[in-house]
Amino acid sequence: MSTLTLDGLTGLLSGIIGAGPIPSIPGETPVARPLNRPIDIYRAHLADILARLAGCETAVAYESLQVPGTPANGDLVLPVPRLRIKGKKPAEQCAELVAAFPRNNPLFREPAAAGIHLPFFFVPLSLPRLILPCIFQRQHSYGSDLNVGLRDHALPAQGRKKVVLEFSSPNIAKEFHAGHLRSTIIGAFIANLYKTMGWDVVKVNYLGDWGKQFGLLAVGWQRFGSEEELAREPLKHLLDVYARINAVFKPEQEESKKARDEGRDTAETESRGLFAERNAFFSRMENGDEEALALWRRFRDISIDRYVATYARLNIDFDEYSGESQVSKSTIDWVESILRGKGVYEQDNGSWVINFEKHGSKGLGVAVVRGRTGTTTYLLRDVAAVLERDEKYAFDKMIYVVSTEQDLYFRRVFRTLELMGRSDLAARLQHVNFGKVLGMSSRLGNVQLLSDILDQSREAMHEVMRHNAVKYSQVEDPDAVAEKVGISAVMVQDMSGKRINNYPFDINRMTSFEGDTGPYLQYCHARLNSLLRKAGLTRQDLVTHLKSHPDGLDADILMDKSHAVDLLRLMAQYPDVAAMALKTLEPSTVLTYLFRLAHQLSSCYDVLQVVGAEGGRDVVLARAALYEGARQVLETGMRLLGLSPVERM
Repeated sequence: MSTLTLDGLTGLLSGIIGAGPIPSIPGETPVARPLNRPIDIYRAHLADILARLAGCETAVAYESLQVPGTPANGDLVLPVPRLRIKGKKPAEQCAELVAAFPRNNPLFREPAAAGIHLPFFFVPLSLPRLILPCIFQRQHSYGSDLNVGLRDHALPAQGRKKVVLEFSSPNIAKEFHAGHLRSTIIGAFIANLYKTMGWDVVKVNYLGDWGKQFGLLAVGWQRFGSEEELAREPLKHLLDVYARINAVFKPEQEESKKARDEGRDTAETESRGLFAERNAFFSRMENGDEEALALWRRFRDISIDRYVATYARLNIDFDEYSGESQVSKSTIDWVESILRGKGVYEQDNGSWVINFEKHGSKGLGVAVVRGRTGTTTYLLRDVAAVLERDEKYAFDKMIYVVSTEQDLYFRRVFRTLELMGRSDLAARLQHVNFGKVLGMSSRLGNVQLLSDILDQSREAMHEVMRHNAVKYSQVEDPDAVAEKVGISAVMVQDMSGKRINNYPFDINRMTSFEGDTGPYLQYCHARLNSLLRKAGLTRQDLVTHLKSHPDGLDADILMDKSHAVDLLRLMAQYPDVAAMALKTLEPSTVLTYLFRLAHQLSSCYDVLQVVGAEGGRDVVLARAALYEGARQVLETGMRLLGLSPVERM
């Protein structure tokens, strides 16, 4: 029976456990999503019972129910004070709810009070008969908020909200540093997450392709550039040129900084030497000088071509390669006219600035919007870019995935929009920040490109794989597997903790099969694939077996083992985990869950054997279906994180 419609789901529940229709939860939009989240089936039934017993609104009871952090504390738990019942102490209310709870409920075991908390455990018999059909019929859409009743599991475009995501965003011909690596990994995850939850996602790579740093590169090219080296290794040569000219420029920068720190005017220092050459070239660019723009276009194209190839290794693509250079002059002029008209813009030593302190924004200081040489700054161009994107995409939300080092900068961008009278637009913007990667250069050498980081990780993983000669010989394409597992190693290490935290880049630990690492997740997925191969079964065999049992599955075969119950309880949680990740935008929310799932699977293999299982073919098929369901959940979660699961390693 199909679980993809409410009628089918209700029929399944009625047939296998005698449960009635799924109660509706009142609200402006659908509160419970039983077609998308199996736990919502239990949650809605439980909320209906609790509302009647406690005399509260069903929606209040529904919102009060939580998923505990560990299965030992229940499948759902009710903090009784959240029901907001007056007149009795929460502990007394908890005891009364236990006493009045209906016995022999087909979905819940009899509850027992735990202080002011009331934990509930699902009836084991209900789990395989409900959860496994849901997973098998949804496949990769399990855990999504898409309309599962549609044939292609997608909402029509006009029914979706739109989010614009700006992430990665390296600077042209400058090093692709660890901050860009983190932005790329986290941004791709957030894009996958919003798409999974039914949003229309626009991925923008907003390149740092304009500004005085490009003027410095052009000056460096004139001094150190080589057409031969550029043809051989284009991006590496540009990076080398930039590094060399930057080293020459450093003493002048230090002189200027010293003058600024001492309160002296820096105009004289910045009117000569490389300062003057850099500023002059950038002024030529802003004034439309064709020779300067031709060089800029050449270097921009070289950089983008290399980035596209590198992103492809991560299974990441962008809908738009934009950049500061793409912001139109007319929009920039219009922004400045608004700022002047509202009295926000003011001159200071030849520069145009915004003094945020004067406009009630403590801690934002003073920001230069147009420099004394007449050239634009990041702030001015970014504010103009927001306006152009709103006009182009009419987005509901725009997210910048940029490090914590830019927290102040984005507060200034959003505040500038408010001072322009565009608070409505500023409210739709969000800065998703993250911490630093520590020790990368000391461990990987002088790494400057993302491709270098991936190469080093792949080779390290390849070396680990070679240690087991027997298994290595059985891998059909070890280079491809090492690439996928190496990339998983980098990404999992990055996503293991809260994104706000700094973390040490440790290539030895991240490529290990011991502990919670990318290779361990890949191994777990490969082992689940091998179970089917060793049993001589296909996924279609399992689908046929499920269809041949009207109850969905002969649950008694599985329920003789608590390991299977705990595994199914975890599998049921995945849609709730994905929904929580949408609220937190934390990759670690999903990754932590996947490791819990992998650990539970490890505890199952010895007690729930497939090959050689006692009880005949039905037992083999039932257990194989359990493992295949877990594999599908594991694969779905890995792909949500941006990982590419391997079948054999």
